[in-house]
Amino acid sequence: MPVDTVAELLQRGGGGHSGNGAPFGSGREGNDNPGTPQRVYVTGMILALGGILMFFMALISAWVVRRGFPNGDWQPIELPRILWLNTLILAASSFTLARSRRCLVAGRDADHRHWWGVTAALGAFFLVGQILAWRQMLATGLFLATNPASSFFYLFTAAHGLHVLGGMAALLVVGLRSTRRLTLETATRVAALYWHFLGGLWLLIFAILVVER
Repeated sequence: MPVDTVAELLQRGGGGHSGNGAPFGSGREGNDNPGTPQRVYVTGMILALGGILMFFMALISAWVVRRGFPNGDWQPIELPRILWLNTLILAASSFTLARSRRCLVAGRDADHRHWWGVTAALGAFFLVGQILAWRQMLATGLFLATNPASSFFYLFTAAHGLHVLGGMAALLVVGLRSTRRLTLETATRVAALYWHFLGGLWLLIFAILVVER
């Protein structure tokens, strides 16, 4: 999913007024326009996640097939140790995001914004950690074309990193928008679906990279 797609979906799902000019939470329960309920945007995100999952399943299938080639050019790589820390950081971000949403439901807006910001910061740390992992790989002489194993390492981490960047954009959109209760809940739900999905997806990718060794 392009970086701006998630943000655009959230902006459309969390605009300030319904089609009849009334603010969300007054009268039409937060419709973007008459006949377009907020749940449409949640459904749209679920469908988008299905497309992303199919993309990564295609990459994994290609990894399985290429790894099984009989020519013997597949050379397992030593994973940068920082990937373990990065995995913990991304897992922690899911917990802070869940806590942020619980604070929102409880009406603790300040705590909601605090934990939402912590989640965005952890996402930034994860991306920085992935860049450091790349630098460590390059320093050991493992480049994109060194062997098929290193090629798939860069492909998996780059594709996932771009989607995390899209998630960061979504977190910023939600964090900086006006806080009308119903629309904010919808926006946080959509963003949380995407972010938790990315966390689970990374665990799958990381498990594949570890097994590949």
